[in-house]
Amino acid sequence: MQVSGTIVVILVILVAANVEAKIYERCDLAKKLEAAGLEGFNGYTIGDWLCMAHYESGFDTSFVNHNPDGSSEYGIFQLNSAWWCYNGVTPTENLCHMDCHELLNRHILDDIMCAKEVVSSENGMSAWDSWKQHCYGHDLSEWLKGCHMNAKPNKKVDS
Repeated sequence: MQVSGTIVVILVILVAANVEAKIYERCDLAKKLEAAGLEGFNGYTIGDWLCMAHYESGFDTSFVNHNPDGSSEYGIFQLNSAWWCYNGVTPTENLCHMDCHELLNRHILDDIMCAKEVVSSENGMSAWDSWKQHCYGHDLSEWLKGCHMNAKPNKKVDS
């Protein structure tokens, strides 16, 4: 009977965690990113951000990827625990001064603020291999199609 109770507690915790998570729709995320000032930030467009987030997490705020080196990547932008956040497991620089689990909920302003730190570093968006492989130098106009926004998908804007 005790095993059954433990399973119920674990399921309640998992359901509660998933209630906080969100898989964003493309245009909904585009509008959030634009409202947070990412259009033109360090010369990148909303199309760049959407493309990167799609290939990193599928717009899923609860996505976690565990790496062979022991670090993990968290949230919609897959921010790495070795550099950007503290996961309580691996050594970290914690350059965003936050707990990695804060990146796993539907509230993405903290994710955006940390992603701005990443893009402000010397590598810019090249810090994300998926951006280099799938987004850099590509036509990003499809990412904003039908979203009815002010952002322009391919125009590089100076910050």
